[in-house]
Amino acid sequence: MSATKTRIAVLGASGYTGAELVRLLLRHPNAEIVALTADRKAGKTMASVYPQFFGVELPKLITIEELDPATVDLVFCALPHGTTQKVIKDLFEKAPKLKVIDLSADFRIRDPLAYEKWYGHAHQAVELQKEAVYGLVELYRDEIKGARLVANPGCYTSTSILAIVPLIEAGAIETDAIVIDSKSGMTGAGRAAKEEMLFSEVSEGMHAYGVGGHRHMAELDQEFSDAASRPVVPSFTAHLIPMNRGIYATHYVKMPGSTSAEQLHRILADFYSGQPFVRVLDFGMVPQSRHVRGSNMTFLGVVADRRPGTAIVISTLDNLVKGASGQAVQNMNVMLGLPETTGLDQVALFP
Repeated sequence: MSATKTRIAVLGASGYTGAELVRLLLRHPNAEIVALTADRKAGKTMASVYPQFFGVELPKLITIEELDPATVDLVFCALPHGTTQKVIKDLFEKAPKLKVIDLSADFRIRDPLAYEKWYGHAHQAVELQKEAVYGLVELYRDEIKGARLVANPGCYTSTSILAIVPLIEAGAIETDAIVIDSKSGMTGAGRAAKEEMLFSEVSEGMHAYGVGGHRHMAELDQEFSDAASRPVVPSFTAHLIPMNRGIYATHYVKMPGSTSAEQLHRILADFYSGQPFVRVLDFGMVPQSRHVRGSNMTFLGVVADRRPGTAIVISTLDNLVKGASGQAVQNMNVMLGLPETTGLDQVALFP
């Protein structure tokens, strides 16, 4: 291996986001995967857990306790919520110069009391929380460059923050009238065996969940309020639909004064001009989730509503790529001073 390669460990490699990280990192010219953990599947090969990796040379799965952080430069934590704070705290105690990108929700909420409210337990690494950077590159690129700990955003929240924050910052929408209808593919629910996730339970239908109290609301409140410099509490409802990948969010917004839907479109187009992973479609065009599948892209569309002074902003991304693992690799590229698109130039898989 070249001495210029960054030594990478993926914690939680047996989950969907962990496997997606491995897929992306294998074609990254500056990354060398040196360790993969998966406690319940420790001792197995990655190919025995995910057959698509058959014939690919990868480290055997080990437990987190077996990982020596001194042998790696950067760690991706794709572990369940509520477990990562202690794990990362222990890693930094052993290797203070380590860079860590956390794909759980454990460091996304800047206020520890808000974290406790939404996740049901006290924050276990408050000092680390103070230095954690929210890892939505399009908004926090400069802060991510010098970060040691980056909190990868949620998939629902990435989809909506990219669509709405530029409009809030421009004062182009009324912040007390934001309604978000968002739908996720099944991989957003994780890979653990659950009765309610059986094919016969979810196919040929859809349903809302976490109604009135979905945990991602905490991220939306935080980022929308920061953009407005005052409290913003959007209405948000999540739905599960029978597709493997994707988030599709429809935002209903109201504009003040004589602001038009065309102006909202121009604001978004100007904001994301030159950004490699966000594309604003022509005014009136409606994005489709199938057109971003497998890619790190976000597609945005703006349509004028029939009601005067209102508009519909639609956003879609692949929940496993831009909504999780691709965003994490994008963060890694920024942290390491690499071109942001390195290893992420995969065009969407269609049909």
